[in-house]
Amino acid sequence: MVDKAALRPTDVALEIGPGTGNMTIKLLEKTKKVVACEIDPRFVAELQKRVQGTPYQSNLQIMIGDVLKTELPFFDVCVANIPYQISSPLVFKLLLHRPFFRCAVIMFQREFAYRLVAKPGDKLYCRLSVNTQLLARVDILMKVGKNNFRPPPKVESSVVRLEPRNPPPPINFTEWDGLTRIAFVRKNRTLSAAFKQSAVIAALEKNYRIHCSLSNIDIPDSFDMKQKIENILQNSNSELKRARTMDIDDFMMLLHTFNVEGIHFSS
Repeated sequence: MVDKAALRPTDVALEIGPGTGNMTIKLLEKTKKVVACEIDPRFVAELQKRVQGTPYQSNLQIMIGDVLKTELPFFDVCVANIPYQISSPLVFKLLLHRPFFRCAVIMFQREFAYRLVAKPGDKLYCRLSVNTQLLARVDILMKVGKNNFRPPPKVESSVVRLEPRNPPPPINFTEWDGLTRIAFVRKNRTLSAAFKQSAVIAALEKNYRIHCSLSNIDIPDSFDMKQKIENILQNSNSELKRARTMDIDDFMMLLHTFNVEGIHFSS
């Protein structure tokens, strides 16, 4: 993993869940500084003891706490063997982090890794796939069998490289996420069916009314949100599309079409 990260001597590396520090030491050998995020005070003590009195002591910064609740500092590269239960929120925390980092090399549960790289039409293609690929280039670098761990876990693992798209796509990610959330609730359903859910119509109508009042647009008494959504889907030839076969360009076009009509997915 350290080799695959293509580290430079001037880099600041971020490590999440350093544990007893086996990878931390390897990162310290190759970089200017390592920022290690660790939630368990016992591991923090172990890590501090390990670098004490070595030349690496001044190059290691330990941040104690939950990485998902921590404001991350600047870093060039992230290399991490993470607790798998934080995989999804961590991916988006990293990809929405500014300033941009160069790449992240992270070990995930294998099925999660396959979801990250899945393409439209693949069985595992889901909201995670399209949201991640909007923001980053994603590659699976290698498989890691469970027998590499002591004790062996129940799941197989894979190492993934994420490279943030820089510059990022010209899109409001909260809006994008709101749209893909609706589309992927049942990824085999047509968009027409997905947008007929009463909760979806109510939420979009609320946002639309706010948009109209801010823009001084009068809404006629006969206004029908359900009909407006249907018209947008029909006019963009999207009503029979299904999320499982739609690519990033399809979702971008659909989001743009809704936004132009004053319909927004984030309040």
